[in-house]
Amino acid sequence: MKYERFLKSPVFKRFVRKRLFDRASIVNRLLSAWFRTRGAVRPLPRSAEGLRNSELYKQWWYYGIELLPDVVTKSTFPQDFPLLPRMLLRNCDFSGGDCLDIGSVEGLIPVLMCRQGARRVVATNPHLYNYDKVQAVRKYYRAGFDFRQIGSLYDLSKKFGGSQGFDLINLSGVLYHVYSPMHVLAGLRPLLKKDGLMIVSTNVVNRLGFTMEFNERGKLQREGTTFWYPTIPLFDYLLRYFKLLPLDALYYPYGPGDQVRYTPDFESGYLCVVCRATDEPAFGSDDEWALDSIDDSYETILLWDQERLSRQAKSVSSYRVPIDPSLLSPENRSLDLYKMVAQTPPVVKAERSQDSHYLHLADRI
Repeated sequence: MKYERFLKSPVFKRFVRKRLFDRASIVNRLLSAWFRTRGAVRPLPRSAEGLRNSELYKQWWYYGIELLPDVVTKSTFPQDFPLLPRMLLRNCDFSGGDCLDIGSVEGLIPVLMCRQGARRVVATNPHLYNYDKVQAVRKYYRAGFDFRQIGSLYDLSKKFGGSQGFDLINLSGVLYHVYSPMHVLAGLRPLLKKDGLMIVSTNVVNRLGFTMEFNERGKLQREGTTFWYPTIPLFDYLLRYFKLLPLDALYYPYGPGDQVRYTPDFESGYLCVVCRATDEPAFGSDDEWALDSIDDSYETILLWDQERLSRQAKSVSSYRVPIDPSLLSPENRSLDLYKMVAQTPPVVKAERSQDSHYLHLADRI
């Protein structure tokens, strides 16, 4: 009884918050260790018939992944539904570098990061519900990526301790699933090396203004984990606020045929952006509010570890595609996202399998 009272005491709670973030993290660490051991010894089906009859294959799969020749899991997406982060990833040169993928589900992007020359790849999911599938994909593809169960997506720089830095970070399909997109960006940005690349993708509203639509009554998507759709100018502004310069982007508009994502109230879609880390906010000199906010706000002090950001090593990554001069932002250093969406053709479907949510054993990109 004495121990139980101590575990519930304010003293112990303060200690846990300071040292281990929360009590759940202790359980998650134990579960992660147990799953690693369990996954390491569990044999995988080696025949097509055995795989098709296995619980692994019959589970729900986000991606369509060929685990054995001609045995492909059933994706939640049609075969011509484009995977924009994958399409931009192939233009990133990160050979010999370190990569981080946030929200890997079964691990399609980490496999491609490994195959495109990364030295180290870390796959992540908030929970362990996909861990068996991640392990299976890693083994079937002989991909040497690591896996981290990260819990809440806030304070990510604290969860990756020490002086770790990454040459490329993929943050796709995440920001509309969290209460606060700015918290996620603030926690993740210090993990990106100087001049490193970050792919950021989210649902957006295609209109002018600096607002976010909230998913009240499921007007944006019926599933219960979607919250925010920023306007394209606001998304552009937030990237620059966190010292990320847009270099390239792809846009997929949601049409009436999409019963999951389409809304008749306004044009919405999925915007995927490749950004380069910069030392200074990517604003004009006349935006004194943003500069003051970044320097002095309590949120910056508490949530955005700029000291760690300043200590990062220089990245080995680069981007192969130059910015179209006609799409430059007014400060002429980066891509204007609203102009890009307005003036370039959108992606309406995956023209080939390598642009889709399907991964095949022979795929390199």
